[in-house]
Amino acid sequence: MTALTDRTDDRWDDGLIARSRPRPVDAGEEDAAEAGDEGDEALVRAVSGAGSDGGKSAAPPLSPEARALRQRLDALRQLVGLSRTRLDGKTLAEAGRVLDEAAARRGLSPQHTVVAVAGATGSGKSTLFNALAGVQISETGLRRPTTAAPIACSWSDGAAGLLDRLEIPGRLRRRPRDTSGAETLRGLVLVDLPDLDSALGTHRDHVDRVLALVDAVVWVVDPEKYADAVLHERYLRPLAGHAEVTFVVLNQVDRLPGEAADLVLDDLRRLLDEDGIALGEHGEPGATVLGLSALTGDGVGELRELLGQFTQERGAATRRISADVDRAAVRLRPLYVADGHPGPEIGEAARAEFEDRLAEAVGACAAGLAAERAWRRNAGKACGTPWLRLWRWYENRRAPRTLAGLAALAAIGGRGQPAVQAPAEEEVTARQRVEQAVRVVADEAVAGLPEPWAQAVREAAVRGADGLPEALDEIAVTLGAAVAVPTAKPPRPAWWPAAVLTQAAMTLLQIFGGLWLVGQIVGVLEPELMPPVLLMVAGIVGGPLVEWACSIAARGPARRYGQDAERKLRQAAAGCGRARVLEPVAAELLRYREVREQYATVAAGGSRLSTTRQ
Repeated sequence: MTALTDRTDDRWDDGLIARSRPRPVDAGEEDAAEAGDEGDEALVRAVSGAGSDGGKSAAPPLSPEARALRQRLDALRQLVGLSRTRLDGKTLAEAGRVLDEAAARRGLSPQHTVVAVAGATGSGKSTLFNALAGVQISETGLRRPTTAAPIACSWSDGAAGLLDRLEIPGRLRRRPRDTSGAETLRGLVLVDLPDLDSALGTHRDHVDRVLALVDAVVWVVDPEKYADAVLHERYLRPLAGHAEVTFVVLNQVDRLPGEAADLVLDDLRRLLDEDGIALGEHGEPGATVLGLSALTGDGVGELRELLGQFTQERGAATRRISADVDRAAVRLRPLYVADGHPGPEIGEAARAEFEDRLAEAVGACAAGLAAERAWRRNAGKACGTPWLRLWRWYENRRAPRTLAGLAALAAIGGRGQPAVQAPAEEEVTARQRVEQAVRVVADEAVAGLPEPWAQAVREAAVRGADGLPEALDEIAVTLGAAVAVPTAKPPRPAWWPAAVLTQAAMTLLQIFGGLWLVGQIVGVLEPELMPPVLLMVAGIVGGPLVEWACSIAARGPARRYGQDAERKLRQAAAGCGRARVLEPVAAELLRYREVREQYATVAAGGSRLSTTRQ
């Protein structure tokens, strides 16, 4: 109806954010918090009609309906606060208006019920207004439009604040004629509105403004315009959820002959049903539909009795605000509910896939293989024959000096270190792997989320991914180089000393046999060829056999060492990805779960109305 205006101290615009636990407060803050709670309770008491004597007597306990409204308003306030950084102000304007109008009832009279009389040109609403008041208050006649501004009639004192809120000046405020039945309408404030189809825009503006603020509406139609498109499409259909605070009166039934009035009433009920307005028939909650003649007075007494009972219940304000909350919840539903998603979270499979992709990007597998080869190489150096080690040393002396770890680092996801520049194609490939990993986990996280919250999750993932490739580069260069080209010797198994001693023994046998043969050749020792030859053959054959056996035995420890190195690099990459991407995404999903819970509380009251309509 009315647009949300900018205010410097909007009660609902509190910038609330998610909190995991309450913050300690000092005495002053605690007093302020208690005052706020009392204010909220006063708000609900005001709109529910509880406690009107200014605190002189104990206020009656809140009704279940008022308590439910209180919880829904609190949840709506929390919902708006949690959503302000994710949704634009126009999207939350309707919810903010509902909170503002509910808060505006705090200081107003809870004993009064404001009912507007609305209708099209020539429907006889002003005549009905005068008939209910028992005195000529609103001008009637053939001139159209007759009513130029809202006119109010109050059956009791204390409604000045409500009329000020409706911006009805004092010169347009009236009192009814004292009659014997006036007591039944005590607390009623009746407002005659301009024609809703008036050719003057100011008249329509008055109608829209007042309809957004009153507690209930009496729609007056006549046999000629009861199916008017302006009435149904612009007013009745959008206010279908306000059926419990709606009266639809077919006026001028005296003009219909015979059973024509019943036929028109049946067709009116059909149109209202098509508009989605529940009809209060058979004791069910909904709109009240009746026929009358304001000119002859036929049926006016019945309407006066219904309005008196409606006013004495003092629940119209609560029902009106509840209906406003229902309508706001329906409009907000696409922003908080999509595809019936029960509650988003990053699944274990998606987490594992994300970590696998990051491990692939930093070359964890290649680093593990390099560490395994380094372990086996060190084992070969310790358990190999000295002649083979001497030959390898000689070959290394002849070949250009290179860093053994460069090849391993080049295999680790195509990444390099300051001394070596990795190929540009491999660097691009590694970055693409990281971006793809982030994109896949974000798509998994937003599955089933409404678009605004899905966009927030994607933005959190993108922000976290900014700088992630560089962080993984650093991990690959530092930790990857450490595990692929270890500067310290790897841990050795228990059999290692025995293998070294055995290899040394084989070497000693070769040396001893050789010296024995040399001694025989120079004539120092007696010639005896077989024993030294057998010793040398045993050493020559035993050395490679020991080295082969050690290489076989070293496979298990080397594999475990490589797996441990791969695990360390994988954990480092996964930890970096969790801190930069998964945790921010999880925080956004947690916020969405919080707003979804608050929305469920806000929308809880709509289930009763939808059930009634069905």
